[in-house]
Amino acid sequence: MPLLIGHTAMVLHYLFFAYVVLGGFLSWKWPRMFWPHLMVAVYALGIVVIGWSCFLTDIENWSRAHTGREVMENGFIDFHITGVLYPEEHLMTSRFVIAGIVACAYAGAAWRRYRRGPVAAPEPVSG
Repeated sequence: MPLLIGHTAMVLHYLFFAYVVLGGFLSWKWPRMFWPHLMVAVYALGIVVIGWSCFLTDIENWSRAHTGREVMENGFIDFHITGVLYPEEHLMTSRFVIAGIVACAYAGAAWRRYRRGPVAAPEPVSG
């Protein structure tokens, strides 16, 4: 069971990472998705910059410890992504690229909202 929990946490980690990078584009189609993505992006930024704990890393490390596998000393990104998707020496570059992607998504969402004009309040339903 610990192995299944660990693999599930790893899959959720990849989905979380993809959502952090690309989830802002969902607000182009569904503007209400902006706020949930902003909260997730701030949490991810806190993990990277401030060193906040990631509960998925904690779960995956628990699984790894209970199944005799190597524990992720520096977290998910350093263990699974760095050196696989980009060379280790480009870690900071990858962070700037990700920040740029998120910023572009937010700029596009703002542009689409601006072009749409102010949102009118719904008409009251008379019965």
